[in-house]
Amino acid sequence: MIKHLKLALLAGAIVSATLPQLAHQAFAETPKDTLVVAKQIDDLISLDPAEAYELSGIEVLANTYDRIMRFEPTDITKLVGGVAETASVSDDGKTFTFKIRPGQKFASGNPVTAQDAVFSLTRVIKLEKTPVFLLSQLGWTKDNVDKLVTAPDDSTLKITITEDFAPSLVYALLSSVVGSVVDSKVAKEHEKDGDFGYAWLKTNSAGSGAYVVKSWKANESVSLEANPNYRGGEAKLKRVVIRHVAEPAAQRLLVEKGDADIARNLTPDQIAGLAGNKDVVVTDVPQALLYYIGLNLKTKELQDPKVRQAIRYLVDYKGMADTFLKGSMQVHQSFWASGFWASYDENPYSLNVEKAKALLKEAGYPDGFSLKLDIPNSAPFTNIAQSVQSTLAQGGIKVELLPADTKAVLTKYRARQHQALMIYWGPDYMDPHTNADGFVHNTNNADDAKAKPLAWRNAWPAEEETKLTDAAVKERDEAKRKDDYIELQKKVLDTGPYVIMFQNTEEVASRANVKGYVEGPSADVVYYNLTTK
Repeated sequence: MIKHLKLALLAGAIVSATLPQLAHQAFAETPKDTLVVAKQIDDLISLDPAEAYELSGIEVLANTYDRIMRFEPTDITKLVGGVAETASVSDDGKTFTFKIRPGQKFASGNPVTAQDAVFSLTRVIKLEKTPVFLLSQLGWTKDNVDKLVTAPDDSTLKITITEDFAPSLVYALLSSVVGSVVDSKVAKEHEKDGDFGYAWLKTNSAGSGAYVVKSWKANESVSLEANPNYRGGEAKLKRVVIRHVAEPAAQRLLVEKGDADIARNLTPDQIAGLAGNKDVVVTDVPQALLYYIGLNLKTKELQDPKVRQAIRYLVDYKGMADTFLKGSMQVHQSFWASGFWASYDENPYSLNVEKAKALLKEAGYPDGFSLKLDIPNSAPFTNIAQSVQSTLAQGGIKVELLPADTKAVLTKYRARQHQALMIYWGPDYMDPHTNADGFVHNTNNADDAKAKPLAWRNAWPAEEETKLTDAAVKERDEAKRKDDYIELQKKVLDTGPYVIMFQNTEEVASRANVKGYVEGPSADVVYYNLTTK
């Protein structure tokens, strides 16, 4: 078990735009000025920071936009000002004032102003895309956001919240993807029918980050080019190409031959196959990413908590972690990752078929039932799902696997059209409230609800648990707040609609000549601009 997550600086690169789709078609080496990364990016849906809520999209945006608050590539352990140079809060904790760093420019050459920050925050609220809840929880709505988020002058951003939140939580929220500052002039130039530039920004960038999006070809590649106006100095390498390579074996071959500088999704068997290769370096990067099954309570059989408990007892967590997932996953069953403040690290569930059968009998399903499980059609999901299918069958639950591209699985999940669905979840910012807000908080369980967190997606009203979450986020006593989140994790572990199974450790394989690649515990802290070859 990970007792402490050590944030890692790695060495890495990405796959060139001209890289052939077939791994056996090899080049002698990647271009010297280009970082080439072989990675699975079929989850990428949008590059608009008001909409992107998938790991691949968030990673690209971390490199193309500066945020109001952020973790700098030179120190990913400390939250600091990004676009904002300084931040202060009023005595009542309701009004925050940010001073914009002087002299900053967007990639377009336009100056970065407080008005751009206002535009960026308000468009998140007004567009109402998937990550809107990150800011709407501050009490912002379409009707009041223009009054609560203002720019008294070009260098001053002032925001007012209506909720009683700890200032540290507000700063953390502004370090998430929705805190990205968009070039308002460029966005407005591409505006159509009052969409704040949304249609254009889905596939382009208008930021002040280290890179600019040059192209995105769905399920193929994302190409980035260095931004000469970046406040941190121009990136060491002029280009980054992230190439979609779904098969771990193909990724391994690419990095071994030098056709890719970094392979990001290798499975333990592929990592083992690299042993002794002096040209490739493998680095373990502990992640805050959780792998879990969501159980939709619109499915009659899943509404009984005893059935959900039975399913938890029909998963061979240890067996998987000790075999085909060894080195890449650790068993973890609560909604906040191990190694962070307020994590709950007990794992009370293990494979126990007899106990599961007894619970199913008590719930009125002595012969089990049938269940459809949606999964991404890639490793490690396919392997995990086959194991789950096998062990659930031992308890009488007949599982039909429904594999699809990750973005298709996510789209179905966000419409809560699944029965059961296997996916991952990573934090939006480094505070336990980020996961509590997703896994637990549900203020409107209706089909037409605007906020659609994980609790809503699984049709879990969570009325009592939502009240406990509201109390925890408002608690100013840090020791009491920590206890509140731990108790909440225990409660959700037993009653919630989730089978949380594993916490990920990413094993990154890079060419030995690659230095300075930065990867932390989440997609928000993956940086390319310091990389050299």
